[in-house]
Amino acid sequence: MTQILFIGQTPETVDFSDPALPPGFNAEKIHAGIAIGMATLEDRGWHADLCLIPPDKTAGPLLEKQLATTTYDCVVIGAGLRLPPKSLSLFEVVINAVHKAAPNASIAFNTGPETTADSAARWLKDD
Repeated sequence: MTQILFIGQTPETVDFSDPALPPGFNAEKIHAGIAIGMATLEDRGWHADLCLIPPDKTAGPLLEKQLATTTYDCVVIGAGLRLPPKSLSLFEVVINAVHKAAPNASIAFNTGPETTADSAARWLKDD
């Protein structure tokens, strides 16, 4: 079975006052998008794990621990980790953790949580 890991920032830790984020964005909308994304991955017949990380020094070890649990075919990194400029250092932690702990996994980027399955599909043969 195809194994997917979807990585995002814990919605409750997002700084929604950041002008780089869309107006009206909030934790509830992120959780709703994640639910859609995870369901879509499962609908494709893939096993999907979700790893939500805080924007602090525990992010890397938390992600490395998750990556050690399964051999993932693809790791999808959420837009919220790479688009806001103030998230650059957290994005670097994520990329380096994936590179180190899952060197054979494809890396994909979504435009929002609901596009996670399509993002993974670009790198995987649909089952």
